[in-house]
Amino acid sequence: MSDLRDLRTQVCDLHAQLTRWDLVAWTSGNISARVPGTDRMVIKASGVSYDDLAPEHMVECDLHGRAVHEGGCTPSSDTEAHAYVYRALPHVGGVVHTHSPYATAWAARGESIPCTVTAMADEFGGDIPLGPFARIGDDSIGRGIVATLENHRSPAVLMDRHGVFTVGATPQDAVKAAVMCEDVARTLHLARQHGPLERLPQEDIDALHDRYRNVYGQK
Repeated sequence: MSDLRDLRTQVCDLHAQLTRWDLVAWTSGNISARVPGTDRMVIKASGVSYDDLAPEHMVECDLHGRAVHEGGCTPSSDTEAHAYVYRALPHVGGVVHTHSPYATAWAARGESIPCTVTAMADEFGGDIPLGPFARIGDDSIGRGIVATLENHRSPAVLMDRHGVFTVGATPQDAVKAAVMCEDVARTLHLARQHGPLERLPQEDIDALHDRYRNVYGQK
């Protein structure tokens, strides 16, 4: 129980990063985390203001999106999508959903983001792909996320005319991917105003991604 309380607090606190980096508006967006060693997850409650979020608003659900305890908060409308990702991808420990403006603008146009700068090669290992359009409310979005990411190194996917979903080994990793997705989406939007974008050669993308994963940072 203490581990679950700690996880709820951690996930609650991470939501502050979504507002800090202007990735969400009003009550949109959410973060979830797999409860380690279980077939459960915690996810933001539906429609709760970021100013009012507290650990008790992180709803415990099974991996079919059903709240474990009756009488508590209603989980996010994206819960079944998150749950499907956890069922299909055992290595994923955190999922983030945003409508961050620049990345969602690419999604609104039905476009993937091409890997044209080194920061994208580092973090995403290639293009940020476009997933299919799906309605909100069941696991259709989750199915689209999994089907799209299974052939990509990217931890981020733009769901067509919807927004951004990111995954990570931890919820912190998924939040980082969401921040970086918006950053490169903005940069390449600005670059595209001055002419076409040229994708980096694949061999350079591969080398940059390998260096970032295996050499960059403190070991």
